Amino acid sequence: MCGIIGIIGKTDVADALVDGLRRLEYRGYDSAGIATLEDGALDRRRAEGKLNNLAKVLVDQPLGGAIGIAHTRWATHGAPTTSNAHPHATDHVALVHNGIIENFKELREELQARGRSFTSETDTEVVAHLVSEQIEAGQTPEEAVKAVLPRLRGAFALAILFKNHDDMLIGARLGSPLVVGYGDGENYLGSDALALAPLTQKIAYLEEGDWAVVKRDGVAVFDKDNNPVTREITTSGVSAAAVEKGNYRHYMQKEIFEQPTVVAQTLRSYLRGVEQQVALPQMDFDLSAIKRITIVACGTSFYAGMVAKYWFEQFARVPVDIDVASEFRYREPVMEEGGLALFISQSGETADTLAALRHARAEGQKIAVVVNVPTSSMAREADLLLPTHAGPEIGVASTKAFSCQLAVLAALAAHLAVVKGRISRDEERDIVAQLTETPAALNAALAHDGEIEKMAPLIAPARDVLYLGRGPDYPLAMEGALKLKEISYIHAEGYAAGEMKHGPIALIDENVPVIVLAPSGPLFEKTVSNMQEVRARGGKIVLISDAEGLNHAGEGCLATIEMPKVHPLIAPLVYAVPVQLLAYHVAVAKGTDVDQPRNLAKSVTVE
Repeated sequence: MCGIIGIIGKTDVADALVDGLRRLEYRGYDSAGIATLEDGALDRRRAEGKLNNLAKVLVDQPLGGAIGIAHTRWATHGAPTTSNAHPHATDHVALVHNGIIENFKELREELQARGRSFTSETDTEVVAHLVSEQIEAGQTPEEAVKAVLPRLRGAFALAILFKNHDDMLIGARLGSPLVVGYGDGENYLGSDALALAPLTQKIAYLEEGDWAVVKRDGVAVFDKDNNPVTREITTSGVSAAAVEKGNYRHYMQKEIFEQPTVVAQTLRSYLRGVEQQVALPQMDFDLSAIKRITIVACGTSFYAGMVAKYWFEQFARVPVDIDVASEFRYREPVMEEGGLALFISQSGETADTLAALRHARAEGQKIAVVVNVPTSSMAREADLLLPTHAGPEIGVASTKAFSCQLAVLAALAAHLAVVKGRISRDEERDIVAQLTETPAALNAALAHDGEIEKMAPLIAPARDVLYLGRGPDYPLAMEGALKLKEISYIHAEGYAAGEMKHGPIALIDENVPVIVLAPSGPLFEKTVSNMQEVRARGGKIVLISDAEGLNHAGEGCLATIEMPKVHPLIAPLVYAVPVQLLAYHVAVAKGTDVDQPRNLAKSVTVE
């Protein structure tokens, strides 16, 4: 996940900017850069690779100036080259960006039609040109940003430096965090409190849609409607070794709300927006020759694999086996020559999964790993490393790591379908378009947080809860049940909706809430039929669907949760949000330890 820091200081800021980037290294990156303003003139330095490379550039080509911005970047739109590294600049502005501009392609084409030329492959550069156009038309920096922000669709945090304005930074956020830091005659912007820890302990967290004008003697904050607002200044109390919760009550809550940003960051590593293609990291084997896939994982990662099984078989027509890692070796699976063993892990160190990986390697399988820690044991042993870019996940109950795993797996399924010749170029473009819309759909799902919080007390008294779904919503039902079990200690189970009459329906009475995941579509009517069987036996139903589904079947439910209408491919990512939020708010209502539930650890490193 990219990192941002901006400083308006009293003396040259280049060294402090680089130090700030070092505190953001935990997020992961493969290029970095800084820009400063000296005597009104913009200048910048960028480098591929680690921060030491940037530091060497600055030794040879120092930057002066008491105001500047800096950034660490994961290679996404384009390779990790100097030209793609941030900050991006025009004659008038330099800026850094976290997140994704989903409509960058149409904005880029519009700008090119007006004669603007681009020097990178990134989505970020369009923002620099849009702001510059406004400046060239005579707008002030504040007026320019105010005009441009409504044109951007997606998730972003921005920090912008303006030529001839040596006492101004402008920051903005939507779906990606940004912090203002307050000093003595100095003020700051950062991705989180950790980035600013040695500079100041006085911080304010910008809220969704906020933008801020930062000067040496003060900060003016405006909301999404451009109204002046006051954001509480708090004492962060963090050190460079800490990860900050921000203005969230729990790490889990923060991580749920980070999903639009981290899913955008992840997808940008696998989608070529300009070409509308899926791209994978280089591998030393022919993916098109794969005859069978074996997926192995534990817990939440296993449910991500179950969703992926539907995608691989539907799109690429490749048969898939899936195993819980702790059982995989002991059943002595038959592994066909030419197979791919796919391992999914947040940490990359889970003992059962790592042992299964080594067993599959001994059986002659090619090894692919979906992992959030690219330096982990599993990552080092992979033939194909597929990183998620979720950033540190502190809450034991996985949320953003799960959604990022799904994002990677969807991209892998689409690419496999392409190399297998199972989908056309037009179909690939459609899949890329749907995946690109995911962060916005996640933002729309998160907008229902307040409604879910209000209904949580209806579920909190239950001793047993059932979750139902069909197709890819079946493993999502199992994941929802796991989340509720993990942090609220309520017994919960997820079932394929059609299996209710084969046993679980005997559990139904007026004391058993049933959570039904049913987006409108080809499986909706059958799921609703199973739901009616529950209702006929006195079960209390919570229906999670889009407006069309709720209009059709929402009457008489204990509660309903409306989701945006989305393509079936991205529905599992979007519908993960309400089951996560429901588990979170139920746990809060019960007063359990949300972030560190009893008996559980973040990574299981023993079998």
